[in-house]
Amino acid sequence: MNRLLLLVEGATEEEFVNSVLREHLWTFDVDTSATQVCTRRIDGRRVHRGGGKNYDSIRDDLLRLLGSRPDAVSTMLDYYALPTNFPGRADVPAPPAPNRVAHLERAFGQDISDRRFIPNLIVHEFEALLFTAPEQLKPLFTKPTDRTHLDKLLASVASPEEINDGEQTAPSKRVLSWIPDYQKAFHGPAILKQVGLARIRVQCPHFDAWVATLERLGSRKAA
Repeated sequence: MNRLLLLVEGATEEEFVNSVLREHLWTFDVDTSATQVCTRRIDGRRVHRGGGKNYDSIRDDLLRLLGSRPDAVSTMLDYYALPTNFPGRADVPAPPAPNRVAHLERAFGQDISDRRFIPNLIVHEFEALLFTAPEQLKPLFTKPTDRTHLDKLLASVASPEEINDGEQTAPSKRVLSWIPDYQKAFHGPAILKQVGLARIRVQCPHFDAWVATLERLGSRKAA
């Protein structure tokens, strides 16, 4: 069994890993566990987790995880609202977003500089994955008219990963505007567990490529 450690943005991503991704990767001989980014330590102890707003915290956590000698380490961090000191931010290319994300992931990998590290950013953020199953979202809407807005949005993009990173139009902002009672760590993973990993992967190519890379870790030792 190969050991994979994932550094994730917060409680939502951690629950998704535990309730959805871990079981899938287990079938590929990959044992997966998630750790939230630590944003504050006192006397070496983690006292505040989640958020990932400073790259120094992310880098420090990754080096600690790599130091525990796993087979691989990867990340589940949002492209939306990346820290200003994130590698590659200074010379990020023009849109589309996949080009930007690829550039940032390369710079990320070069900065960590460990063959076991698999850099990954979610395009544009975790909540984009929820748009793969609008029928799961619509019953939670407070205003029926917003269901039409969702249909129009999905008709305008080829993939939920194309939903942008504006301050008011990022996936999480849209979800919260339609579902004020939305609780990220509860509703998000619960909805995606019902949707199923296969359906998410069909509609989200960058996410699909990352999962495929993690699946291949199962044969890495034998290679």
